[in-house]
Amino acid sequence: MQYGICHLSLIPVRSNADQSSELVTQLLYGEHIKVLERRKTQSKIRNAYDDCEGWANNNQFKLISESEFRQIESTKVNHYASDLVSFVETEQKTLMPLILGSNIGHAKFLKHRFEGSSLVRKQTKTKLLDTALQYLHAPYLSGGKTPFGIDAAGFVQMVYMINGYKLLRQVQEQAGQGEALSFIEESEPGDLAFFDDNDGRIDHVGIIMGDNHVIHAFDQVRIDRIDHTGIFNREMGNYTHKLRVLKKII
Repeated sequence: MQYGICHLSLIPVRSNADQSSELVTQLLYGEHIKVLERRKTQSKIRNAYDDCEGWANNNQFKLISESEFRQIESTKVNHYASDLVSFVETEQKTLMPLILGSNIGHAKFLKHRFEGSSLVRKQTKTKLLDTALQYLHAPYLSGGKTPFGIDAAGFVQMVYMINGYKLLRQVQEQAGQGEALSFIEESEPGDLAFFDDNDGRIDHVGIIMGDNHVIHAFDQVRIDRIDHTGIFNREMGNYTHKLRVLKKII
C-alpha cells in the first residue's frame, strides 16, 4: 500500500476515476491518506481522518513513505487554520493560500512556513458556534468542505474538527455518533439535529443554536427556526426538514 498527503490548498475527491464524476468530498491542505489503488492519472484514496474514499488526481497529492505516514498518525496533531484564508510560504518562497480548517500541523513536514491564526487544542463547546458562523452564507456544494462550497455533513464535520472533535464524513454515519436526546428542550448550543426524508432516511444535519434556532447548509449556510417538528423556513413559509433525532457529541 502507498500513502500520501495533500500539499495543495484543496483537491477534489470524486466517486470515479473521471474528472466529471460526482464530488464525494475534498481534501484540505495537510490531510493524509492511504492510496488503495493507483492508476496512470488517478488514485483511489482513503482519508486517514474519517475513512472517506474516492478518486483523486495523482498530481494533486504528494506520496510519502509508510514510516512518514505512521509518524504523522502517531503525532495526532490537532492544529487547524482558524482564519477564513491564511497562507503558507513554500520552499520556493512563494505564498500558497490555505482555507479555514486546513491542518497546518504538518506544514513543517512539507517544509512550509505557516502565516496566520490557528487552534492547537480542544476548544470548549461554546466555541463551536463561533466557528460555525465563519461559514455563514457559504454556498451549498455536495461534497464540499470549505466556506466557498460546503454540504450539510461537511459543515458540521469541519466545525467540530477545527475545535478538536471528530465526526465522520457522511450524515448517516454522524447520526450514529454521540448520545441521543429525548426533547429539543434538552439540547444545548453545539448539539446536532438530524432530519429525515419521507422514506425515513436521515439526509440532513445542523448545529443547534440558542433560542430555538439551527445553523445548517441548505442552499447556503443559514440560520433558521427549529422546533419539535423540524426546520421552519420563514422565507418559504413552511417546514423544509423533518426532525428525526438530536445528538449530544460533547
